[in-house]
Amino acid sequence: MASGPDTTPASSPDGSRERTAKPAAPRSAPEGVSAAPAEPQPAEESATAPAEEHAARSDVPPDSEGPGRPERPGRLRRLAALARREWRRTALAALSGVALALAFPPYDLWPLSLVAVAALSLLTRGRTGRQGAWSGLAFGWPFFLVLLKWLHVVGWDAVIGLAFLQGLFVLGLGAGLALTSRLPAWPLWGACLWVTEEFLRDRLPFGGFPWGRLAFANTGSPFTPLAALGGAPLVTFAVALTGTLLAATALTAWRLRRAPARAARTPRAYVTGLGALALAAAVTLAGFAVPVPTQAADTARIAVVQGNVQQPGMDFLGRPMQILNNHVEATLDLAERIKQGKEPKPDLVIWPENSSDLDPYTYPEAGDRIDEAVKAVGVPVLVGALVDHPTKQGYVENQGIVWDPEKGPGASYTKQHPVPFGEYVPFRDQLSKVITRLQQIPRDFYPGDHTGVLQTGPARLGDVICFEVAYDEIPRDTVKDGARALVVQTNNATYGNTGQPEQQLVMSKLRAIEHGRAVVTAATSGISAIVAPDGTVTQRTQEFTQDVLTGTLPLRDDLTVADRVGAAPEWAIAIVGVLACAGAWLLGRRKRGARAGAAPTTAAAGADGQGEAPQGTDHDQHDRQAQTEGQHQ
Repeated sequence: MASGPDTTPASSPDGSRERTAKPAAPRSAPEGVSAAPAEPQPAEESATAPAEEHAARSDVPPDSEGPGRPERPGRLRRLAALARREWRRTALAALSGVALALAFPPYDLWPLSLVAVAALSLLTRGRTGRQGAWSGLAFGWPFFLVLLKWLHVVGWDAVIGLAFLQGLFVLGLGAGLALTSRLPAWPLWGACLWVTEEFLRDRLPFGGFPWGRLAFANTGSPFTPLAALGGAPLVTFAVALTGTLLAATALTAWRLRRAPARAARTPRAYVTGLGALALAAAVTLAGFAVPVPTQAADTARIAVVQGNVQQPGMDFLGRPMQILNNHVEATLDLAERIKQGKEPKPDLVIWPENSSDLDPYTYPEAGDRIDEAVKAVGVPVLVGALVDHPTKQGYVENQGIVWDPEKGPGASYTKQHPVPFGEYVPFRDQLSKVITRLQQIPRDFYPGDHTGVLQTGPARLGDVICFEVAYDEIPRDTVKDGARALVVQTNNATYGNTGQPEQQLVMSKLRAIEHGRAVVTAATSGISAIVAPDGTVTQRTQEFTQDVLTGTLPLRDDLTVADRVGAAPEWAIAIVGVLACAGAWLLGRRKRGARAGAAPTTAAAGADGQGEAPQGTDHDQHDRQAQTEGQHQ
């Protein structure tokens, strides 16, 4: 018997009422319903969870803990029980987030993306919005910590801060998954929510940060060809849908295994599980039915120059003109091999971003060195340079400049999406006083206002600079404006040997399939590569080496379905995710209102001796309702 007064009647399994405070025996499941926990949970839940859950319920007296023990408020006791119960789920969520990070380069274990999606679906299944949000954060923060560890070159505080900011979007995803998990067809709504999360994260804040999209972990998987139909969002949707369907399959199998009697193992349950598995297989294999056109309308002979840098890290620039001299010398060596007949003459040469570390318009010695290299090779060279803005004092532009051997500098493209806190500082006056490291960025980059379609010799190239390749709209608009091949000028010297160059290269692979265009990645220190329209990397360099890639570049004019439909699939799927959340919230609110209205009537009947005692609190009823719904979904 408890030492304190018993104020709440507890129901025993047979329906009798006891006036003791000791924990009640676990309730038996109704006939025909599997003996699952009160909340639909995956099989990894510990066997001690029912006892801990009982301790957190309000039908346990909150003001006594046994003889001689001090009383404490019921809220604190419930929170303590919740903490004991949730740490396992939190640990599983964190491990699942790490597993998702391992699906990305440099590890490239893409099947783990399916495992991670399925795990988060199970961890949020039947939970409240707050519990789902916590699981989402516990999943998202470790995921981005591992994925973005290359940012430690700037500082571990940058890694932790950016990972937490990105994790907040996954927090919202977790809440949405929990809300929609009780709806019919919940795997579909869960997949839509993954696209919704990426839709928001790609745009907010400061133009967004698209790193970590499910599509970028699946550039060599059966899902990849779907990019030609709906771009990266469709690939993400297919991966997420497969993961949620696998979660539904696992959940059904777990329930069948725990069913107390053969009668509970109905044909409908087997059909549900096998149907989800079959649909997951169908979505996975759908990509093989998508044609990836590669027929070239024309070709161009190209050379990609990787001049290299003095050292990796924040001080990669070294002495002024050092990087420029490296690219000039590599180009002069190429010109000598052409002269000797060891190398066929290219139609154009591509240099990377920041290959001229001084403004060639402002510093004549820089322009003269570029002229020397271009005239020696005898073909146009696409040069990457930082140039002073012509009208806005204190601003610079990140440009790709077509340098002709006879006419000199000509058409140019200015990077449209500068990197926040890397190429410009938002709220500079305020933040620079608090974060002194931001003073290392003395000038802001000014964004361009048009696509980078540049006629470079015989080829009409679409220039995309650095992490612009991660954004859907910039490569898509460039192709729709007439680019016959894409060029990604990039400088990854700061993050060399950290996995970041590999993560960026797979984006080029996805864009090649999405737009049916060859993609050339030119990097100062690696990884430079030539990617065919079908996503195959035909050539690539090693990091921190001076190298030149030469080859034939296919030029194409046809648009893919993804180019024609644009962002419409992403908007449609994202909106469906939002509507599913809204519908689930409204449905849950209506059910809570109905239960609240029925509670006084039931309590009055019990007090008059005209009805049975209430079987627990609203929390219990909520759990039983979730269990019942889970059995029929």
